Amino acid sequence: MQGFFQRFLMLYRPLISKLNELLDDYDLSYSLWQVIFYVKNNGPSTLVDISGHYNIEKPTITRNVQRLQEKLLLEVVPGKDKREKIIKLTSRGEEIYKACREKITELEYKVMMDITKEEQTAAFDVLPKIRKNLINIEGGKHE
Repeated sequence: MQGFFQRFLMLYRPLISKLNELLDDYDLSYSLWQVIFYVKNNGPSTLVDISGHYNIEKPTITRNVQRLQEKLLLEVVPGKDKREKIIKLTSRGEEIYKACREKITELEYKVMMDITKEEQTAAFDVLPKIRKNLINIEGGKHE
C-alpha cells in the first residue's frame, strides 16, 4: 500500500508533539517517559533491557536514566554483576507515572473519539506486526 509511511509519519510527529506538551507539565519529554513507562510495566530493569526493547542505543538510554535520576524519579541499584545496573522507579517516580498515565489516557480517548472499536482493535493489532516486519528487514534482533 503506497503512502502508508507518509500517513504514519503525518500521525507520528503531531502525536509526539502533543505528548511532549502534556509531559512538559511534569518536566519530562516523551523520550524520558519511555524509560519510566518501561520500568513501571516491566519492573526493575537493566539499561540493556530498555535499549533493546525500544531499539535505541544504550548511551541514549544511559543519558535518559541519568536525567531521571537527577529528577529523583529513578534510582539505580547494583546488579549481580558489578557492571550491571538495575533501574527502578522511586516513590516520586511512581507518583509522576500515575499522573502522566492519567493524562495520556485522556489524550488516547480524545484522539480515538470517532473511531469504532473494530478500527481501534485493528490498528492496535497491526502496528506491532509492522514493527516486527521492519525490524526483521533491518536484520535487527530486538522484538
